[in-house]
Formats: sequence, C-alpha cells, structure tokens
Amino acid sequence: MADLQVNQVTKDYPTRGKPLAVLSGVSFDLNAGESAAILGPSGCGKSTLLQILGTLQHPTSGSITLKTIDPFALSEPGLANFRNEQIGFVFQDHHLLPQLSAIENVLVPTIARGKPSLKHIDRARELLSRVGLTDRIDHRPAELSGGERQRVATARALINEPTLLLADEPTGNLDRTTAHRVADLLHDLQHNGETKAIMIIVTHSRELAKRSDQQWELDDGQLK
Repeated sequence: MADLQVNQVTKDYPTRGKPLAVLSGVSFDLNAGESAAILGPSGCGKSTLLQILGTLQHPTSGSITLKTIDPFALSEPGLANFRNEQIGFVFQDHHLLPQLSAIENVLVPTIARGKPSLKHIDRARELLSRVGLTDRIDHRPAELSGGERQRVATARALINEPTLLLADEPTGNLDRTTAHRVADLLHDLQHNGETKAIMIIVTHSRELAKRSDQQWELDDGQLK
C-alpha cells in the first residue's frame, strides 16, 4: 500500500447554474522519498488540489489516505493536529510573521504542542544552517532578502519532519538564480530526516518540474 493514496478526488463549487467542476477524478499514489510536479495554466485547479492534499479544503468526493489515515474522517482538533504533524507547506509568498526572528518563525509549527523543546530549537538551528542562514538566525523578515525569506519558510515547513511536503509555486517570486538555489534546497531537504518526505510541487516552471520523479499536467480537472 502506498504511503499517499489519492483516489478519484473531485471538487465542485456551487454557482447560480450547475456546479463548477474544478477537479474530476484525480487519482495517484506516491511513497516516502518520491516527488511529483503538477503543471498547468492558472485557474486549472492546481492550487485547489494542493489545498485538498494539505487538508485545507475538503474534496466533494473521493478519498485521500496518508500513512493509512483518512484525515477527513478525523475530528476538527484531530485534523488540525494531523496537519501540523504530518504536512509541511511552502507557498509562493513566504507568510513569515514580521515580528518574529528567523528562528522564531521556523519554530512556529512546534508551538501547537506547547513551548518549543530544546530538541526543536536544535533542529531549527540545524535547518537554518542547512539553508545557509546561520548568520541571519536572529534577523526579522524585513531584514532578509526575498530568497532568504523563502529559505526560512522552507526550514519552517520541515521543522516537524512531515510525511508530506507541499510546495505551491515556491520559486514564483524569485529571480532566476535564487529560484535555482531554492529548488536545489527543496529537493535536498526533502531527504533530510529519518523518514523521507513525499514532495508535491505545483509550478508553472518546467525546469523546476524536471527535478521531480514524476511530472503531471492538470487538464480538464484530471492529471495526465
């Protein structure tokens, strides 16, 4: 059984007429350590699919299991804990908290369990070192470049050693050189930890997509 199983997922949105079908039976399997890129034009449903995989939206029908768990069968508190512990997010906009330093931003996902432990703090320092920000650890987002902020966001996504790492246009706001570095970083850090993460990237960049084990086009609501 695959670590991530996506089976016939659909997503419809109500309109004044008939429902708008955004996803029409998306299915795929991925295992630990594997990566996939999803390509397609704006508005085709890529981000919607990623939000469903990240449990931020419910599918209209179909099922998702991660490590044999159906997250949508959990209670709301259980789903929130599952999302925090099992899923890491990297978005096009870094979404760092401006009042916090780099290391404090990386530690934000650990606060759901209470005060960050020394183990969490050590891991945050290690991740920031791996993304080349040892000397920027106490700097706030306004004191960092765009590429540095995205590297902090990548470290934050990995602080809880997630089973599933989701990246939505992670290089979309970066210049070409910085985009290459962040892409290298994502694929390197995906394998950082005892359990290798599954990584799914939504992107317009075929160059970035080629770094993944599999590349899919989202067309007419289906992966091809």
